[in-house]
Amino acid sequence: MIDPRFLQENLEFVKKKTSERGVEIDFEDITRINEERKRIIRMVEKLEHQRNIGSKKVGELKRQGNDEEAEKLQAGLRDISEKIKELDTKRAQVEEESKSNLLNIPNIPDETVPVGQDDSENVEVKSWGNPRKFNFKFKDHIEIGKSLDILDLERAAKIAGSRFALYKGQGARIDRALINFMIDVHTTEHGYTEVLPPFMAHRESFIGTGNLPKFEHELFRVAETDMYLIPTAEVPVTNIHREETLSEGDLPKKYVAYTPCFRKEAGSYGKDVHGIMRQHQFNKVELVKFVTPENSYDELETLTNDAARILELLKIPYRVVVLCTGEMGFSSAKTYDLEVWVPSENRYREISSCSNFEDFQARRANIRYRKKNSGKPKYVHTLNGSGLAIGRTVIAILENFQSPDGSVTIPEVLVSYMGGEERISPP
Repeated sequence: MIDPRFLQENLEFVKKKTSERGVEIDFEDITRINEERKRIIRMVEKLEHQRNIGSKKVGELKRQGNDEEAEKLQAGLRDISEKIKELDTKRAQVEEESKSNLLNIPNIPDETVPVGQDDSENVEVKSWGNPRKFNFKFKDHIEIGKSLDILDLERAAKIAGSRFALYKGQGARIDRALINFMIDVHTTEHGYTEVLPPFMAHRESFIGTGNLPKFEHELFRVAETDMYLIPTAEVPVTNIHREETLSEGDLPKKYVAYTPCFRKEAGSYGKDVHGIMRQHQFNKVELVKFVTPENSYDELETLTNDAARILELLKIPYRVVVLCTGEMGFSSAKTYDLEVWVPSENRYREISSCSNFEDFQARRANIRYRKKNSGKPKYVHTLNGSGLAIGRTVIAILENFQSPDGSVTIPEVLVSYMGGEERISPP
């Protein structure tokens, strides 16, 4: 959430930055509500001043034995108290409306973020590895999965409908192997603490990360409850420290978590309808950091490199792009996307988004830290990124490591996780 004071003092700047994101916000209504709130506060302060003076006068009259005049004055003070009570109720309503408006304003992009409308204006900042040149007619992951009998989309649809997958045999095993491999790398090489959070969370947690109220249409809500299935581990892990004040000496805090993720994919129908590129349910390993503001952009670079390290160990070509303003997520101040090479599409596809939210989420979730030798707490900066999305990593392995005989070579770093198997061969 944007600092309300910053918004008031820099309204034109916020308008400009919001416009660069392609988001329309009714700032006139926000200003009107804020002015109404100020007006009510002034009225309450004036009435409270009158009540305080009147209360002192009542005391003086009673000491003088003038009870009749004191009673008349007290009757007037009761009217003032009723007016204050009415104004306090109105003020609470106005402040709730003001908070609702603030919760729908996206984060302000960092000054280094390129201004643009769509992914054509994202900027590549790094590439690693060379896309493979095939000397045979290669297949996409759907054909490979079917011929190896490791991916059954038809039976998944029978069970749950479209955009679900059923992994079988070595397909299920490589999915599990990737989860264990990624968590091992991030905990032993990169210093993250592993957590296994709940796979659902209540409304307040989703407000904290910026998923609610704006994106309720994209979430699966648990009927007759205030709970939602998580779209990413970012939600429960970021809320580990909601309503807490940390010590500066405890920062940075770095967590890694595996969870299934659940998304309606509202508005995406017609996109990636075949295969497992875009699913209602998928597995993901997530990285989350809580850091000091001074170090947050250095920590973003490190987070992105940590995620990229997984692709390098798997020997899968990828590139890194910085997202333009029109492509960024609602809560992000700056985002790098890692895009993996997908041979069947002859292009790179996003496999991880690594973002710095600055204090946007921390304000919503009230996550602070106390600096050394300072009594006043400040908001932390939060960051997260996929480390990585499992399904899309499976796609990349199947397509990049396929062989003319229909088999798929298992990346060397995964062999031990696959029980020593070096290849998945057709049955």
